[in-house]
Amino acid sequence: MQVFSYQCKEYLLLMFESITQVCRYCQQQPEKSMCSVCGTSENLWICVICGNVGCGRYKGGHAIEHWKETEHCYSLELETQKVWDYAGDNYVHRLIQSKTDGKLVEYNCYGGHEADGICSICSGDAGMDEALLNSKVEAIVEEYNDLLTSQLDKQRNYYESLLSEVKEENEKEISAATSKSVSMMKLQKLQAKLDKCLEEKSFLDDINTNLVKNQEMWKERVRKVQEREQAALKLKDEKIEKLEAELRDLIAHIECQNAVAAVPGSISSDIQGGTILPGPSTPSPSSSPVRPTKDRKRN
Repeated sequence: MQVFSYQCKEYLLLMFESITQVCRYCQQQPEKSMCSVCGTSENLWICVICGNVGCGRYKGGHAIEHWKETEHCYSLELETQKVWDYAGDNYVHRLIQSKTDGKLVEYNCYGGHEADGICSICSGDAGMDEALLNSKVEAIVEEYNDLLTSQLDKQRNYYESLLSEVKEENEKEISAATSKSVSMMKLQKLQAKLDKCLEEKSFLDDINTNLVKNQEMWKERVRKVQEREQAALKLKDEKIEKLEAELRDLIAHIECQNAVAAVPGSISSDIQGGTILPGPSTPSPSSSPVRPTKDRKRN
């Protein structure tokens, strides 16, 4: 943009120092004009910027081709002296300052050539050169302004796109940071739950170990209790058997005494001097097997 501005300034200085191409063409000796490309002399147009002569679009169209190649958008029709703007696609009417009252009035150049080869209007009006120069300066300034505006628009679009990209990247980073923060919070919660579960597992493992130890201890205690109970039951059975044997002996002794007392005296004396052997006794259904009793002497 700075290079373009510098070139425009240099170009404007050169234009101010030189006479316009149209006035130079008007001041030349009258000769038959023709197209610089095809050589036709009908429907001719001269470039206001560089003075190139070309035919109109209804002939060879070399004037508009010159505009497309050089982008010199203003061209003067030699027959009518009208200025055509190729960029705007219409005739251009410039404003000049009136000599009488100083106001801006619309200028239309329809003059022809005099006998000495000088444009009648340009030679008759001293402000014609200034009007043409102003027209050319305005065209360049307008072109510069359009280019500057387009470049500024491009710069604005470029920086807006950069801002949009930065904004989008910031939003992505914020979203990623938020997601990461949420993930970290979830991870911390899961880690806390895991630590709690591990602590509970350790506690339950200790309890289980203690229970296993207590189980072995209680098994040993139960075994000892069972052994003591079995020993006590065995001892009790032995005592019961002994008492039952003594009871049977006592009953047999009493029965013998009663039997001896019931017999006559002579027999009783013989019995008293003898020995009584106990006979086999029938055990009662509720009693245990009776052991054989020892021989007892009567008193």
